[in-house]
Amino acid sequence: MTRADLAPPLETDVAVIGAGPVGLFAVFQLGLLGLSAQVIDVLPHVGGQPAALYADKPIYDIPAVPVCSGQALIDALLAQIAPFAPPLHLGQLVERLQRQPDGRLLLQTQRGLRLLARAVFIAAGVGAFVPRRLKLAGLEAFEPRQLFHHAPDDAQLAGQRVVVVGGGEPALAQAIRLATLAAGGPARVTLLHRRDGFQADPATEVAVRALRAAGRLGFVAGQVTGFEQAGGCLTALQVMGPDGATTPLALDRLLVQQGLSPRLGPVADWQLALERKQLVVDTARFQTSAPGIFAIGDINTYPGKKKLILCGFHEATLAAWGARAHIHPRTDEPPLEYTTSSTRLQRLLAGAGAAGGQAG
Repeated sequence: MTRADLAPPLETDVAVIGAGPVGLFAVFQLGLLGLSAQVIDVLPHVGGQPAALYADKPIYDIPAVPVCSGQALIDALLAQIAPFAPPLHLGQLVERLQRQPDGRLLLQTQRGLRLLARAVFIAAGVGAFVPRRLKLAGLEAFEPRQLFHHAPDDAQLAGQRVVVVGGGEPALAQAIRLATLAAGGPARVTLLHRRDGFQADPATEVAVRALRAAGRLGFVAGQVTGFEQAGGCLTALQVMGPDGATTPLALDRLLVQQGLSPRLGPVADWQLALERKQLVVDTARFQTSAPGIFAIGDINTYPGKKKLILCGFHEATLAAWGARAHIHPRTDEPPLEYTTSSTRLQRLLAGAGAAGGQAG
């Protein structure tokens, strides 16, 4: 038993799994009803799909917002929940969910976080977005000392030979950033992709080719077939080139940027009713087949389901009311209050625009 297992878990009214737009809006609705929330997400940043996949792309179907980028939407939602200051536990994958004798739910992440909640909201979109990894047995042993799937602090790369793997926008953007760092940055940056052609914005590709021409960014075309190590450290990748020959590519740090892949993950093992890998819910409270566990957003299914952010906002609202009834079953349902007329809610929300929750 580890020290983390012996420490008492954090406690909250509702644990929200997923820091995308629907999960964030659920925090707001829960806060209006006087319920505390803590948020867990496998990504190292808030925002879910909008931030990870289309941060700079336009969204046109948010009510009363003619157009905004994915990141702008997330920034606005963070400002909206700021008065409730929800703790944000980022870079954490929930591995276990266990019902306790008193009916509460104990969640544990792969990093040892333990959270005891009276209700759980699963707002994980189409699943937990996890990095696409290099399929080399044993390579994971070098994470997170030398192997990274999300950009580390620049201090961890200073003076190092860095290899960036990938041919999409994220990989090229990181290669550009690292190659243009001021003095004290990486000693050498090399972009590795299976071919000399990329899936990125044309302007990004132009910038990469300019840095290559100037000798500030190396490039290797080929497939990774293995790796070399010495003294417990990763020293090189084995790369098979277009000619079929395999040569070593020396490195000190490896940044794999091959995109993200959604996986249902541990949710599939929680004995919740599923239909085509989606959680079945009722449309009155958006509760799953297990009392106190609610599912909102793209991860749920019900007759007439539409996978739209605005529908997820509706689901989050009704789920918040359902959670309150579950947590306080012996009290009458509170009257519906409007932020335009309720002095209580107006006082509560007066802090809108303050700093958001703390990442953990």
